[in-house]
Amino acid sequence: MWIQPEEVLLAGALWVSERANPFFVLQRRRGHGRGGGLSGLLVGTLDVVLDSSARVAPYRILLQTADSQIYWNIACGSSRKEITEHWDWLESNLLQTISIFDNDEDITTFVKGKISGIIAEENRLKQDEEQEEDSGKFREAELKMRKLFGMPNEEKLVNYYSCSYWKGRVPRQGWLYLSVNHLCFYSFLLGKEVTLVVPWTEVTQLEKNATLLFPESVRVSTRHTEHFFSVFLNINDTFKLMEQLANIAMRQLLDNEAFLADRSLPKPCKTLKNVSALKRDFDARAKNERYRAMFRLTQDERLDGHTDCTLWTPFAKMHVVGQLFISNNYICFNSREEDLCQLIIPLREVSIVEKADSSSVLPCPVSISTKNKMNFLFANLKDRDFLVQRISDFLQRTPDSWTSDVSPLALIGHSVCNSEPCFCLFFLIPPLTYSSPRHLSFQASSSAGGAESSQKERHYHPGLPTASQGLLTVRVYGVMSEDRSFLPQMKEKMKEESWNIHFSEFGRGVCMYRTSRTRDLVLNGIPERLRGELWLLFSGAQNEMASHPGYYGDLVEQAMGLCSLATEEIERDLHRSMPEHRAFQNEMGIAALRRVLTAYAHRNPGIGYCQAMNIVTSVLLLYCTEEEAFWLLVALCERMLPDYYNTRVVGALVDQGVFEDLTRAFLPLLYEHMQDLGVISTISLSWFLTLFLSVMPFDSAVLLVDCFFYEGIKVIFQVALAVLHDNMDALLSCNDEGEAMTILGRYLDNVVNKQTVSPPIPHLHALLTSGDEPPPEIDVFDLIKSSYERFGSLRSDVIEQMRFKQRLKVIQSLEDTAKRSVVRAMMTESAFSIEELEELYCLFKSQHMTSCYWGSTSSAAERHDPSLPYLEQYRIDPLQFSQLYAALAPWTCGGHTSTLSARLFRLLDQNQDGLVNFKEFITGLSESRSRAQRNPQTACILIRQSFNANLLLRAAAEVKDYRYYLRMWAKENEPKKETIKDLPRMNQEQFIELCKTLYNLFGEEPLEQELYHSIATVASLLLRIGEVGKKFTNGGKKTETAAPAPPPAQTASVSPLGEDEPAEGASAEAQMCRALADAQLEPGAPQTSDEEIKDDTSVSSYSMVSSGSLPCEDITDEAVLVGGSEQRRGSVLDVDWSITFEQVLASLLTEPPLVDFFERKMDIQAKMAACKAQRAVERQTSSTSDHELTQHST
Repeated sequence: MWIQPEEVLLAGALWVSERANPFFVLQRRRGHGRGGGLSGLLVGTLDVVLDSSARVAPYRILLQTADSQIYWNIACGSSRKEITEHWDWLESNLLQTISIFDNDEDITTFVKGKISGIIAEENRLKQDEEQEEDSGKFREAELKMRKLFGMPNEEKLVNYYSCSYWKGRVPRQGWLYLSVNHLCFYSFLLGKEVTLVVPWTEVTQLEKNATLLFPESVRVSTRHTEHFFSVFLNINDTFKLMEQLANIAMRQLLDNEAFLADRSLPKPCKTLKNVSALKRDFDARAKNERYRAMFRLTQDERLDGHTDCTLWTPFAKMHVVGQLFISNNYICFNSREEDLCQLIIPLREVSIVEKADSSSVLPCPVSISTKNKMNFLFANLKDRDFLVQRISDFLQRTPDSWTSDVSPLALIGHSVCNSEPCFCLFFLIPPLTYSSPRHLSFQASSSAGGAESSQKERHYHPGLPTASQGLLTVRVYGVMSEDRSFLPQMKEKMKEESWNIHFSEFGRGVCMYRTSRTRDLVLNGIPERLRGELWLLFSGAQNEMASHPGYYGDLVEQAMGLCSLATEEIERDLHRSMPEHRAFQNEMGIAALRRVLTAYAHRNPGIGYCQAMNIVTSVLLLYCTEEEAFWLLVALCERMLPDYYNTRVVGALVDQGVFEDLTRAFLPLLYEHMQDLGVISTISLSWFLTLFLSVMPFDSAVLLVDCFFYEGIKVIFQVALAVLHDNMDALLSCNDEGEAMTILGRYLDNVVNKQTVSPPIPHLHALLTSGDEPPPEIDVFDLIKSSYERFGSLRSDVIEQMRFKQRLKVIQSLEDTAKRSVVRAMMTESAFSIEELEELYCLFKSQHMTSCYWGSTSSAAERHDPSLPYLEQYRIDPLQFSQLYAALAPWTCGGHTSTLSARLFRLLDQNQDGLVNFKEFITGLSESRSRAQRNPQTACILIRQSFNANLLLRAAAEVKDYRYYLRMWAKENEPKKETIKDLPRMNQEQFIELCKTLYNLFGEEPLEQELYHSIATVASLLLRIGEVGKKFTNGGKKTETAAPAPPPAQTASVSPLGEDEPAEGASAEAQMCRALADAQLEPGAPQTSDEEIKDDTSVSSYSMVSSGSLPCEDITDEAVLVGGSEQRRGSVLDVDWSITFEQVLASLLTEPPLVDFFERKMDIQAKMAACKAQRAVERQTSSTSDHELTQHST
């Protein structure tokens, strides 16, 4: 490729000149290509260690002049072919022109200008924006990665690092390449080459550790080996990127979602050196995830930037140091000191943004006012003008249903308190009196325009009790009980008063200051009347509900009347949801629960419905309206408890592993004993999935839900550890799992809330008491307090790090479980051993995942359905099937193997969706793998597609009414085994294509002459059978009676009769040739390209026509076939001629060479090993190739 001219002082150092003229020199890197000796090894080692561009471009062209000692590098190339093209262009276009120049400086200036012009023109024609963003150095590294490891252009490099790879006890210095789908390493030291490629989907463990042997290293573990990398310049940055890539790979295994680059990222002001656009994308993703987790924001929220500042806190009368975050919908603040102050300001609530007076005490302040009359003062902002401008840009794009037709940015003015100009944004909105969020949506809908209001009422009826209030506040159930003691009610009133005081000091609603005092109030219990409002606030569900008005009503209407597996499971569990509570003992509560669960299943079909969702949703409905409960469920399933409620409860299993690690860290003695009993894995799932609601009395468990919505999952871990700690002595004395479960169950059953004002709710758990003495009661407030005292040091970021570590283990363990399930299910239905099935499953899945990496003809969602059984989940399309078939199948047809694989694919694709699952794939491969003890019916798999196609054409020609389809549906439900008698008859054209297909199988066989002779004999026999059958058929037509086809036993006796007939008078081969000649089949044209061969119409690849006999020499590669669906030009086919499947099978059995061929055992292990070796070779051949890459990106 042409490069910007670079000055070269020493042209001969490490380079060898191969061509030269008075103005240009073509050089090759020393040691590249053949030979090189010790100097070549040293140069190659230096290139790898120093990351020299000569490793990827070992050829170059220099510009030289007679009187100058300075050379100019103007072109480089990865292969001799590429650099020769550049050399020829220079000689033919520039050499003659520059020879007339008198001044050497003019020559240099002219050539440099010409080369720069060529590069500028190439850059102008480029359309790839991503390539333009990346620096030249990084594009060079990406090209080098593809060349070294044989990766396609679709594989994108994220970043690369210099490091050491420990192979045994010897470190190999080289380069680590981290791409979207693979971890790659390359090293070349003194002739020793090390190449490593590890797909991220195979990583089972990724951790950073420091030992004496591996100081500050990264360990990458797979199922079979471990890899250690050390000596990183910045190991933390490298490890974070590796974690992100491994997480994306695990998401691919879970949901089959391929990685998509974020195209909305703003372009940098200048090209960053050695930083790709993908690396910026990953960094932005990591920041966005931390930002959303910190403030409980929605998944589509993107951080625009953050800056250090101070916030004036009126409740403490002081400035708090922290960071200000700006995103597309929110302004957020978090104090540097943990739990000191946190603030969330939705842009939809902002009314004024202005720059206040600067002073030595309060430099660069910005004041933000909201619609509910709250003011926030930020100071010590580094770039105040830019910050205000960014906020104004986001405000312009913020939808606001409360505004009038006047533009939100209506006035730019000055502060009233100083003479310095300031920037103000006034929203011309009348002030609103604050209303509780849980009633806000309905007040808004009633005060909005008539058309919009009626539209909302059509979707969601405010008249329903569950539409405007929670089930506990519905009068029918009655919250307060007259026989309750006076003390709990007084405590409830005191809690409400404490929260009212807090609201007056810290604000109310989403813009409330959140401090350590807020947490203390939550730990003391949220009042019943405020529980729904504060759950919405702390979980972030209030923001999501406010930004999607009417969304829940639309979902309810769309999901109404739909029937699916999720709705069936919901109906089954409706009456199991808190049946002890009066709110769910009649249809009102059940109907509300049905609507919420069905709406969420319709919103997120990937999760649909999972057991335990009904219990959690029931509790949400007690304190919230239906819409609020729905958005709380969204926050739980999609943000606060990720992957908990999918089909394989991956999130709960991950947290189960985290809980085991925490138990080992905090309670090591108990952990060892519990592991022996196997208790932790049993208890943790029920505790985490339902947030203790199913194992603890309702009044107590709901307090844990209060803490969970404020603190997150760390509270559940703390309480679970506190439960184990309180029962440590009893658990250590247990001898079996049942005894330990009894102790824990009895303890949780007696966790009570003595301050509750709700009517008593019977606990349906069995009373797990032993003896007559009742167990002591445990106050839930004491339990929560002790959990914070003993285990309050847990941090959310540490839990997320532990989750990542466990996620790799859990998902890979689930994949191993799926593989074992598939193998067990297919053992009795296939001809392969357990080991062979496992290897085939890995190859099949690898092919599937490769298509996810680098694209396919069908989307990933179509090829992966987690709701199906394991052996039907992964599916491949015809192209992937063709690749596996060519590598593993025993029958090949030379250059026309794809035709045979396409026929087999259509045969296996029973539902005609263009995809084949693993079960169907193994079925086809098992049929192909004949065994001596089995009948040779496997040979006829080649022709069943022709029979099935004929059957489909016949069925399509008939028009059926609805009663026919009802009968067919009833028949489909009946177990029916397909037999060969169900196949339709084969016509003459299909028979000719079958013969040619069989001929293609024998091209590379040692006994191909005998096989050709045998197939000719069988074909001749079948032709005469068809002629005999035609006579019977024609005779039957005249008499209007149908004559049955001759049985296989009788057809076998036709052959000797035919040989004795004087009219035939020739061998079976000659008879076959004459029969084909009678059909006027003629040799085809010269062989066409692969693009012109269509799978649906292509047949065989060789002509069987010869003069007098059928020796193998006459069957040439040049004779090809026309598509089977189009009648050949000049051919006349006998439409009355036909044969049956049984006749074909019986005729094949008469020839021992054919029987031996189709019964021959196949060594699938050798083919699988060859397939794996071929993939490894394909990755590594390019590292030593001299002509692989001929095009480079500039």
